[in-house]
Amino acid sequence: MTTNNIADYMAQVGQRARKASSLMAASETAKKNQALLATADAIIAAKSTLMAANQKDLLNGKEKGLSDAMLDRLELTPARLDTMIESLSQVAALADPVGNITDLDYRPSGIQVGKMRVPLGVIGIIYESRPNVTIEAASLCLKSGNAVILRGGSEALHSNQALAACIQAGLKASGLPEDAVQVVETKDREAVHHLITMPQYVDVIVPRGGKGLIERISNSAKVPVIKHLDGNCHVYIDSEADTNKALNIAFNAKTRRYGVCNAMETLLVDQACAQALLPELAQRYQEKGVELRGCEQTQAIIDCTPATDEDWSTEYIAPILAVKVVADLDQAIAHINQYGSHHTDSIVTENYTKGRRFLREVDSASVMINASTSFADGFEYGLGAEIGISTDKIHVRGPVGLVGLTSQKYIVLGDGQIREP
Repeated sequence: MTTNNIADYMAQVGQRARKASSLMAASETAKKNQALLATADAIIAAKSTLMAANQKDLLNGKEKGLSDAMLDRLELTPARLDTMIESLSQVAALADPVGNITDLDYRPSGIQVGKMRVPLGVIGIIYESRPNVTIEAASLCLKSGNAVILRGGSEALHSNQALAACIQAGLKASGLPEDAVQVVETKDREAVHHLITMPQYVDVIVPRGGKGLIERISNSAKVPVIKHLDGNCHVYIDSEADTNKALNIAFNAKTRRYGVCNAMETLLVDQACAQALLPELAQRYQEKGVELRGCEQTQAIIDCTPATDEDWSTEYIAPILAVKVVADLDQAIAHINQYGSHHTDSIVTENYTKGRRFLREVDSASVMINASTSFADGFEYGLGAEIGISTDKIHVRGPVGLVGLTSQKYIVLGDGQIREP
């Protein structure tokens, strides 16, 4: 497509999405659930087709030199397809937030004032690598009564097209407008520029990908953006931590998957227990091929690369871990709030008071006690799936599920009241 053709094409996509959003806002819950379950059935029937399409993308990715972390994000395994299917069923089983009325109260005039949940409208999703985002985003947008425009990365083109066919089958089976979910067909990056600068058609943009992509989107968008720039997550092992819990949580938080935003990137260990815990942890990490970069105190206890100041603020998305020995809880909290990305941070402790302090004082979207940061996920939080994780404080924070894809409007119930002069 030429530049003019892309502009015309994206305008048409936007117009169709806007029209579909009106129909989706008025659609019944039963129809939306039917579309989700029919999409799940379509994925089950097309598993071999989906795997074949994904293999094409993986082969192309390897030829282009994509990193192991990017290839991991790109891969559709049978287990990940099963998770997609389960998430569709879970989203269908969730309560529909649209139309929910809260805070209804009488005013002295006799009117009742309350708030009603309504869809945001048209949501644009821009993402890299992960084809599962196609299903997660579509399912949550559908259930919350929104229309969605999906623009995946060129590296996942075949996978996304195959998944889009399953979604269209689900929409058709339920009688919902097929334009409620549109996948941008062109790989030209000019399409992204138009998508994020069409406030007349698009109500919100959700970018999912690397920090560079999200920064570019945020800086150029004329449409509100729900985002997180990076996932520099921490685990702090307190002096009063249970040893087994500390070892297992710190190991899992880093090594479960490297290419995800909820992976631990910095381990903080209280100086009172560092000598006892770090050697065993280092051995476990070494067996998994994790490179350790430590502060001076860490270097005195285990063999590791000297850490630089930059390491404390880096999201590696790789088998690399920064390790710092801290004096106490105060220093741990100060370090996290200074260097962290406000995504997810966890404390391992058996001291209730310290745990409560950590929850209250760490300024992140998800804060945990005695749990791996890898649980920071919409599916694990019971949201069915997530459209992304927001580290913003407006309009939503943390994993963005159904409620995060709605807004509220005031409603007034009267019985003939008029306002006196």
